[in-house]
Amino acid sequence: MKTHKLGIILNGVTGRMGTNQHLIRSILAIREQGGIRLSADEVIEVDPILCGRNENKLKDLAEKHGVERWTTDIDAALADPNNQVFFDASSTLHRARFVEKAAAAGKAIYCEKPTAVTTDEALRLAEVCEKAGVKNGVVADKLWLPGIRKVKTLIDQGFFGDILSVRGEFGYWVFTGHDCDQPAQRPSWNYRKEDGGGIIIDMLCHWRYVIDNTFGPVKSVSCLGATHIPERIDESGNAYDCTADDACYATFELESGVICQFNSSWDVRVRRDDLFVMQVDGTKGSAVAGLRKCWVQPLGATPKPVWNPDIEQPINFYEGWQEVPDATEYDNAFKIQWELFLKHVVTDEPFPYTLREGAKGVQLAEVGIESWQDRAWKDLPSL
Repeated sequence: MKTHKLGIILNGVTGRMGTNQHLIRSILAIREQGGIRLSADEVIEVDPILCGRNENKLKDLAEKHGVERWTTDIDAALADPNNQVFFDASSTLHRARFVEKAAAAGKAIYCEKPTAVTTDEALRLAEVCEKAGVKNGVVADKLWLPGIRKVKTLIDQGFFGDILSVRGEFGYWVFTGHDCDQPAQRPSWNYRKEDGGGIIIDMLCHWRYVIDNTFGPVKSVSCLGATHIPERIDESGNAYDCTADDACYATFELESGVICQFNSSWDVRVRRDDLFVMQVDGTKGSAVAGLRKCWVQPLGATPKPVWNPDIEQPINFYEGWQEVPDATEYDNAFKIQWELFLKHVVTDEPFPYTLREGAKGVQLAEVGIESWQDRAWKDLPSL
């Protein structure tokens, strides 16, 4: 058996997303399944090392999940030739210095999004990796969610006919910390612009790769942001002023003419099928997808309602939809992309989700903020 053993530096994974999605459900899941099988006699094995600032958190996390290696000395981890891959899930404003160090050390680099808070900086980091000749990638996890995959399959099969519009609703109520026994479930830096927070920079990066890869390239954007809640309570129990946007109402025009509308909010209570729901309407049919499930209504099953507010609605609009069955057993979305990236590192398999591609998400967020400030439609320059 030919074995490729990859030492993987996991930086900043003591946070919720880093611990759950990247460490437990991706790298440790890959380890537990015996690696990534390339062929009957060839496999990629992973050897993680946890890296961060807090020694106690790293030690506890490593012991809890059976990870033998951890360190607060990132320079030593990068100097170790047995560590070939560097992953960063630290806060956005700290990402540049870690990427620069990892590129200088010749490591393959994989990052959480957004890679930066400005397009220029995101492109600079891409160029740093390109000049160093290191393989690089950015997380685009939502492309492998079952609901999104089912929509993509329907598109490939021609189910929709001509797609007319796409509507997305994302978000949930994030507690402010003011209410008894209801602490905030997101970190306080998310609501401080000076710390890289804001829902526009967070979510428009997602919507860029989802739209580009599912429906086609984004041409222009009209965006309205808001800071609906001006004060929240931080992790130490202290009140702080919210300086970043906590809601975003955006419309995108695609090069094909399709119109996409995506609302993102941390100030909304959920009365829909999932935390994220997307509706696609076409001339021949429509689909509604959540994170995992998807329902369709073809033209032949579309009801013909008549507006009459004086009587109870006689049509149960939910009954006219059919659930799309699972076509396969869907693995964790983050894990799927991790496996693709590690195959790219070892075998040179194509991996299009580079830092340069990730810069497009930062661009959409930055242009979206400009649209909000100028109260105007904005075209996206080619990167």
